[in-house]
Amino acid sequence: MLNNIPPIISPDLFHVLMSMGHGDEIVIADGNFPADTNAERLIRADGHGVCNILKAIIPFFPMDESVNDYAIVMATGDESTPPIWAEFESILHNQYPNRSNLTSISRESFYNRSKNAFAIVATSESALFANIILKKGVVII
Repeated sequence: MLNNIPPIISPDLFHVLMSMGHGDEIVIADGNFPADTNAERLIRADGHGVCNILKAIIPFFPMDESVNDYAIVMATGDESTPPIWAEFESILHNQYPNRSNLTSISRESFYNRSKNAFAIVATSESALFANIILKKGVVII
């Protein structure tokens, strides 16, 4: 155990976050996402939801401020906005007040991008379209 690290962040997830470099992406995926199929590195977060994982890691995660698509979600295909996206935006806004908007991309593009992600965190989230890709930025000390 370490001080001030939320227990929801497993040792494997903490290692992945520490190993990622600038421009690397991590997917936090819902329970319907084909994580095993798409992941080079798979982190299991069974029993947890996407928002809980996002809340836990975002204080430690520098977002890439040099791009507009630093937080990416999978488009629904019918222009609707799933309620969980508002939760994503709220969590991001709390940490990054000027960087809380989401970029929506097609399902095919999202799957292709997830195959190139540094890691995929597979949760038990039951909300639909509750997947998010985060792009890591630079740590400034």
